[in-house]
Amino acid sequence: MNNIFNLSVLLIILSNFSCAQDLKPLDSEADNSILVDESNYEMELIFEDENIIWSIEFFEDNSILAAVKSGSLFHYINGEKIEIGGLPEIYLRGQGGLMDIVLHPDFKENNWLYFSYASEDTGEKGGNTTISRAKLINNNLVDLEVLYKASPNTRKGQHFGGRLTFDNENYLYFSVGDRGNRDVYPQDINLDGGKIYRINDDGSIPSDNPFFNNPNAKKAIYSYGHRNPQGMFKHPITGKIWTNEHGPRGGDEINIIKKGKNYGWPKITYGINYSGTTITKNKSLPKMEQPLYYWLPSIAPSSFEYISSDIYPNWKGSLLAGALVFKYIERIGLKNDKVVYRSKIAENLGRPRDIKQGPDGFVYVSIEGKGVYKILPKK
Repeated sequence: MNNIFNLSVLLIILSNFSCAQDLKPLDSEADNSILVDESNYEMELIFEDENIIWSIEFFEDNSILAAVKSGSLFHYINGEKIEIGGLPEIYLRGQGGLMDIVLHPDFKENNWLYFSYASEDTGEKGGNTTISRAKLINNNLVDLEVLYKASPNTRKGQHFGGRLTFDNENYLYFSVGDRGNRDVYPQDINLDGGKIYRINDDGSIPSDNPFFNNPNAKKAIYSYGHRNPQGMFKHPITGKIWTNEHGPRGGDEINIIKKGKNYGWPKITYGINYSGTTITKNKSLPKMEQPLYYWLPSIAPSSFEYISSDIYPNWKGSLLAGALVFKYIERIGLKNDKVVYRSKIAENLGRPRDIKQGPDGFVYVSIEGKGVYKILPKK
């Protein structure tokens, strides 16, 4: 009898441990017994494309602009696929290529399209993350302007960052990853890499940026101590900028970006090296921000979106993040800016690269090698 009792207790402990690993940290007031039913949806392929569609953006008519990592830009409209001309030369290496795209908030009046990509310079080997804008007119990009180019160039193929978003005041935020040099770039505000940046829509630097008056700092830096932010959005209610970023082995993070703050990489992390060795024993240090949430194990989060649409009443107010490692979309339930549950969507479909809520209120996702899908609630 005692053996049976001890076995039962052990099974309960192991079960609780497994749940804790999946859901921590949870709101202490949350009902952890809530089961999220994600069976009432289906995925509809609306544009088939065998390329890696790194990002999608919507025009006012709900047609889709799609950026292909290898260096192409397409307009999907009325069942047609129209190639956009005029892109600059793209440096394709490792994780780098043509990355994010975003329309200016006043695109209808000014036609400005902003995009991130890896580029190289003559005489300097390798490449780095570049932010440019151009006017999109008659399916061509004209009046190209380079707004920011991270330096120095490197032949390393990882951690370009590259996400873009505008805030409510039309400042442009973008990410540049640590470029595979974690011990040099993220903690040094005099250098690019491992940072979130903020610039004016014309590429000039806002005078109220946190390090604007520091003579040696990169004045476009808004926050630092990041590894490789691959998701970014403006919260539609608070206006704050949220990011997710790749950790190493464990320690992917969700962060709300605050002016001038240090997010700790690699001085603090919940992850370890890919080899299994320790990066640091520190999970926290003074004057370093804690993530809103961290994943153990890593999911390799790609895109990031806040769901505000009434089309998905059970999803409204939650987040969607692409899980590159496990090939699903993760829905993240929030309460008071704390993660209270997680669930899986679109399992086994492929690697989700971008997720966006369209003007029509539906959620769209680009899947590597497949194309663009629309998430439909079942009736």
